[in-house]
Amino acid sequence: MLVPVPSSAAAPHPTLRLPASTAPAQPLRGLVPSPLAARPISRRAAGHASSAFLAPPRAVPPEGASSPLLSVPVPDEPDAADTDDTPMDKGDGKQVGLATSPAPVPPPPERDFAGTPYVPVYVMLPLNVVSVEGEVVDADALVAQLRLLRAAGVDGVMVDCWWGNVEAHGPQEYNWTGYRRLFHIVRELKLKLQVVMSFHACGGNVGDDVSIPLPDWVTEIGKSNPDIYFTDREGRRNTECLSWGVDKERVLQGRTAVEVYFDFMRSFRVEFDAYFEDGIISEIEVGLGACGELRYPSYAANHGWKYPGIGEFQCYDRYLQKNLRRAAEARGHAMWARSPDNAGHYNSEPSTTRFFCDGGDYDSYYGRFFLNWYSQVLLDHADRVLMLARLAFEGSAIAVKVSGIHWWYKTASHAAELTAGFYNPCNRDGYSPIAQVLKKHGAALNFTCVELRTMDQHEVFPEALADPEGLVWQVLNAAWDAGIQVASENALPCYDRDGFNKTLENAKPRNDPDGRHLFGFTYLRLCSTLFEGPNFKEFERFVKRMHGEAVLDLQA
Repeated sequence: MLVPVPSSAAAPHPTLRLPASTAPAQPLRGLVPSPLAARPISRRAAGHASSAFLAPPRAVPPEGASSPLLSVPVPDEPDAADTDDTPMDKGDGKQVGLATSPAPVPPPPERDFAGTPYVPVYVMLPLNVVSVEGEVVDADALVAQLRLLRAAGVDGVMVDCWWGNVEAHGPQEYNWTGYRRLFHIVRELKLKLQVVMSFHACGGNVGDDVSIPLPDWVTEIGKSNPDIYFTDREGRRNTECLSWGVDKERVLQGRTAVEVYFDFMRSFRVEFDAYFEDGIISEIEVGLGACGELRYPSYAANHGWKYPGIGEFQCYDRYLQKNLRRAAEARGHAMWARSPDNAGHYNSEPSTTRFFCDGGDYDSYYGRFFLNWYSQVLLDHADRVLMLARLAFEGSAIAVKVSGIHWWYKTASHAAELTAGFYNPCNRDGYSPIAQVLKKHGAALNFTCVELRTMDQHEVFPEALADPEGLVWQVLNAAWDAGIQVASENALPCYDRDGFNKTLENAKPRNDPDGRHLFGFTYLRLCSTLFEGPNFKEFERFVKRMHGEAVLDLQA
């Protein structure tokens, strides 16, 4: 995509030419077109030299290397006076100078997925399908909708099993009544279950239409010790989930956080043993952070975040700060025991911060130390909880959801990913380490935003420099290269053929030499809109194509 360049009053910069004998340097990841989309370009922060140009991100040479980096200037944008679109009169009354509008480009022909591998399709149930009182909400309507899904060929449903509902009133006092009733309904309709161990609260994020807090006894502890929660630079606590700093701290009435998670998972496994043995429960998704995803709560809407803000680092509780001090001292640089003070705020842009701008502190010695530590805390948390999940659910399939943070992907720093804990700037692969942790514990990766198109994002939010297609391509390949299974889900409600077609293309990549494909897809989310007008027909058609069946109305 062409990015508009601000006009400049500076003198033209001469083009730098390589000597004929010099071989071109190997491109960094993020600086050349991927198979799906163009790659990063971003603006420098105000106050930096050459701020009139869109400079490509600088590479960081290995320590001790001295080879210079080359930059290629971007021409100035023409002045308004040079681009006057006023029609010119030739003198005969006819006007020239206006370009005619191009004819609309017809959509490409639809790909025929008949005979392709079978990819199971699940549908997420409403967030509050089971109430805190242990009842299935609007059970009759739910049964009617599930029957329609079954008739459409859907393989099963996904349900959040909320820690705040089940262990609401006291430690190890579990109430599984509502889930027993729900699971019985699902089994009677011959559907399968994906169950999410939801160790986070519901409410305060985009798409949350209900409020399900953490267990009452946990929030009581939080009143006297608010450092059990993730904390931002201003000292605001995020009560959506517990800080990873208390994973090994006995702050929950004598238990550590990971012990609490393990006891919950083990109780669930014992309670629903028959559903595991019968194969009704096909997968357990282990919640590892905000929204049940493996990430820091860096872009919480209840803290004022709005898309496409970069978010904020969430490491200011005393437990993570103690961890950071130990890491800095072990590195031999005690002065690095601090979090960045120039990383902006929730709704900043990368180019307006000294930390995330091109050539910013994120790529300094200190910045690399901090980001390595910050992302390693995320990896260590996943490692600890998955080890216990594998013990609790031995022999069963487990998975982890990773969020698709696609905004600012076309910049050098990938700021929104960095604040969420994904150390993925343009010169580093931040998803392979995650894939390796999942591989260690035999867990699958569930990734979001597979239905989004990069050009659509550019039309709606061009300033976000988003690239969902490039991100999906990177994450899928990181997982497949590690040899783990990959599933996916849509990030936003989807009812149209274009979104379904994009999902199909990602689920079954064309001409993949290894025949790789997703092993499952979960549709977000069951609601009345899905059954309105043509929506359900499009969804039913999508399910058939995911299953590798033929459809008769392919667009030529």
